[in-house]
Amino acid sequence: MDVLEKLFERHFGTPALRIRALQGQLGGSGRKIIRLANDEISAIGILYDVREENVAFLEFSRYFRKHGLPVPEIYADDLDHGAYLEEDFGDTTLFEFLSKNRVGEKIDPQVVEAYRKVVAVLPRFQIEAGRDLDYGFCYPRSSFDRQSIAWDLNYFKYYFLRLAGIAFNEQALEDDFDCLTTFLLRADCNYFLYRDFQSRNIVLRHGQPFFLDYQGGRRGALQYDVASLLYDAKADLPPELRQQLLDLYLEKLGGFIDVKREAFLHYYYSYVYVRILQALGAYGFRGFYERKAHFLQSVPYALKNLRWLLHNVKLPIALPTLMEAFNSMLASEKLQGLASEAENLTVRILSFSFHRGMPKDESGHGGGFVFDGRSLPNPGREERFKVLTGRDAPVIDYLNQQESVHQFLASVMSLVDASVSEYQRRGFKSLMVSFGCTGGQHRSVYLAEQLAKRLRGRSGVDVGVRHRELEGGDGV
Repeated sequence: MDVLEKLFERHFGTPALRIRALQGQLGGSGRKIIRLANDEISAIGILYDVREENVAFLEFSRYFRKHGLPVPEIYADDLDHGAYLEEDFGDTTLFEFLSKNRVGEKIDPQVVEAYRKVVAVLPRFQIEAGRDLDYGFCYPRSSFDRQSIAWDLNYFKYYFLRLAGIAFNEQALEDDFDCLTTFLLRADCNYFLYRDFQSRNIVLRHGQPFFLDYQGGRRGALQYDVASLLYDAKADLPPELRQQLLDLYLEKLGGFIDVKREAFLHYYYSYVYVRILQALGAYGFRGFYERKAHFLQSVPYALKNLRWLLHNVKLPIALPTLMEAFNSMLASEKLQGLASEAENLTVRILSFSFHRGMPKDESGHGGGFVFDGRSLPNPGREERFKVLTGRDAPVIDYLNQQESVHQFLASVMSLVDASVSEYQRRGFKSLMVSFGCTGGQHRSVYLAEQLAKRLRGRSGVDVGVRHRELEGGDGV
């Protein structure tokens, strides 16, 4: 992190006084994202050790800014140390804005307007800026070609289908993959393909969209990026809104090129499918293989999109084995289990010792509550309780007799109850509540158990409890 502090001071002529790692913004990318700020200036620092990918992002950023596109200014970089500083657009992604301003399929007009602005900008990336772009900087491929598509399809096959236990005939599936790839590449593929054009890579500032994460960009077809946005799994856009936004996109596209609607749609839904397969491969790799369970929360939404496509879209090509795999996925008990879990709010409750540091949030969401129980009477100071924990009856009885403990818990319950209600209303899926004390043995354990007891009877809530110091773990 020192390299970022040096870049900040060298560029701005003043030191960063506040440095904070940001969680959850780039999910599975492996990049470290740090906000560096003082009272007047804020910047985002990136640490990442893949030089070619860093070069692609920096070169694309500078090129796009020259074309007036809303991407971050690059303040400084040190490629030898895998570091660069970029403009800070704040924390409100399009996905977060959508999540906070919807109830089920009812989405606030201000969110719809934000999506309309995003869709209107996309052709400028694809056509206006894409004309003179140096595709030599692309990483890992300069175009979305047969090799790129094969990587995505095999990612889906090996990390999703196999790990989800979906049976398939490998040669027949490969034949379908070959047919799908040949068809996709018949589309006009001479435009800039953003590659990861989805709601978490778009930040809203003063109601205007700004764009991130195009370092995987390459030459490709127009259909892919709008499919990525409109079938972004966890955004879960209603079909009617997807159609409205697609119509708007085609209208805006017509301002740049002569686009025939039927010709565009001839290939469009095949690109929708290949984007969903790429996403499912990523969810399988991160969720099933790396056991990062929060990535699997997106699977039910991707399956919902597949179900809609199977019922409403007929492709111009036959892909019988792939379609059979989709139907097996939709009937899978294992995947249906993920779907039912996704309907509930999961509240993860943790006890810990402050001596061993704050717990890590592996859900990717950040936020939640951390309550400090060290102000409460400490049973650990009495010899009779030293070998016991906050789950043992004598310790529970002792703490139950303390008025300050009841006042503390009442405040905790009020805050958590309010958040649970609001999270359920907005369709959020994860909340983390942590209790810390000196040793992580008595007070924090008791408090965690009391909250869990309160929440377990609540409809639509799954409760998980972990006592970090009692099991010798290293965080949730």
